[in-house]
Amino acid sequence: MKTKHILEELKEAAAGFGLEVRMEKGRFRGGRCKVGDERMIVLNKQHLPEMQLIVLANSLRDLPLDDIFLKPAVRAAVEEVWRQNEPEAVYEADDTE
Repeated sequence: MKTKHILEELKEAAAGFGLEVRMEKGRFRGGRCKVGDERMIVLNKQHLPEMQLIVLANSLRDLPLDDIFLKPAVRAAVEEVWRQNEPEAVYEADDTE
C-alpha cells in the first residue's frame, strides 16, 4: 500500500478519536497538540509522505488503536514506525563488581 493511502487511512482513524489532522507549511516537525479546546495533529506539508507517516503514527501511539479496525497494511506500517522509533532503554550500571 502506498504511503499516501496509509496516511489517508490514519487521518480517518485520528478523526475517530476526535483529532483533526491539519497539513500546514512552516519550519516544524509536527505532532499532536491542543489549541484552545481543539485537539489536533499537525503535519508539515513540506515533508515527504514518509516523514508525515512517522509523525502521524507516533502521534497516535498512546491511543487505543487495537479497538478500531485498520487495514492490515496500515497496521503493519504503524507498528513498523513504532518499532523503529522505540524509546531507548535506560540501563543502570551494575555496582556489584
